[in-house]
Amino acid sequence: MSMGSSFRVRLDVESSAVESGAVESSAAAASSPGVPARSFRQRRRNRHGRGLRGDVIPPHLAGARTRAERFDEWVLESAQRLERLWGERIQSYQFVVEEIPPGLEELARSGGPIPLGAGTASAPNRPPVITIYRHAVETAARSLVPISELVHDVIVEQLAILMGMDPETVDPAYGRFRPL
Repeated sequence: MSMGSSFRVRLDVESSAVESGAVESSAAAASSPGVPARSFRQRRRNRHGRGLRGDVIPPHLAGARTRAERFDEWVLESAQRLERLWGERIQSYQFVVEEIPPGLEELARSGGPIPLGAGTASAPNRPPVITIYRHAVETAARSLVPISELVHDVIVEQLAILMGMDPETVDPAYGRFRPL
């Protein structure tokens, strides 16, 4: 009575398989030599005849998306909202989502404010870029402000800095969800 897992080495295999060190499991070794090995899907058991399980949450429902995917969607919605307001003037801007701001450890150690976003002006052969830091925004929201609205406010602030305007001028709805 053996307690460990077992495997067999078939000695009647072609010499090339032996030279390469081919080792087969006991189930494969027990199959007849003329029958090709079946794939994993074919070997798999379907005990009750109901087939494979589907997704736990169907992809069209909100719970199927990850937090990062929802955040990306909010950034896209905000950019589209601003494009409806400003049209051609902001089509060259790129919106980027990063997880945390660079140098976060230094900022936290010094006690300085954690940036929620950053704006980079255009340069030759490079469009202006607005960067939103996902974890910083989610932490700042803390269920006091809807995250989607805070994302929009951060984007409006960065766009206003790059355009040289007030945030209220860029979007009249700026800051409407900020707690008093």
